[in-house]
Amino acid sequence: MLLAELEIFHSRPITPTRRVALGHSCLPMEPAPGAGGVLLAGVVARFLPDVDVDFHDDFLDLLTQLQRGQRIPQPRLRHRLQVDRIGLTRSVHRLERVDGRLRYAFQQKGAPEQYVLAAAYAAGAFPYSERPPIMDLLRRAERWRGPADATLIAHLTGRGDRLGEDFYADPLGWALGTLGFDERPEAHAVQRRFRELLRNAHPDTATGERIDAAQRIADLSEARRILLA
Repeated sequence: MLLAELEIFHSRPITPTRRVALGHSCLPMEPAPGAGGVLLAGVVARFLPDVDVDFHDDFLDLLTQLQRGQRIPQPRLRHRLQVDRIGLTRSVHRLERVDGRLRYAFQQKGAPEQYVLAAAYAAGAFPYSERPPIMDLLRRAERWRGPADATLIAHLTGRGDRLGEDFYADPLGWALGTLGFDERPEAHAVQRRFRELLRNAHPDTATGERIDAAQRIADLSEARRILLA
């Protein structure tokens, strides 16, 4: 199942011009960090290590400028952002759910600079209020040293790679099911149910010994956040 997709248009590595443009992407951001955020951060973690280390500070500066909504001087990382896609090559990066697990599917037709720039510009296109957590996730990805696999997804989400399909496809439905509601309840009912289930999930209880208590508590907290939002 496709959870998120980033479409990029870029010049070919052998051409003297260095260009990058964004295509039509699917980047859901709820529940935070959302499948879109996990994908964008995955692109950064996968391709930034292949970028000259001298450009890493420029990349971090770019994230800050995009988060603040500032004018972005061009070029960045030796590449110029443009709107026109004529004559450019298309690459697509995806976050997918396969057999209950999340995995990345990256295409590698372009230069790594083009891909990390596209991830940054895509994050900068979100509304101002939604940018901080996304940019923080990209900064966390910048510090990642390892493969772009399940361990990276666990690092980015704090939840692991076995996220249920409903968590991203239907966050409200996932939250209702996690807290045991058939329809959206009042805030006081959410808080009461959360406290009841939290007691059962605590590792000091008998129930808590039979489950992954830390993961259960994280799920309950996220479900409560969604229903109270």
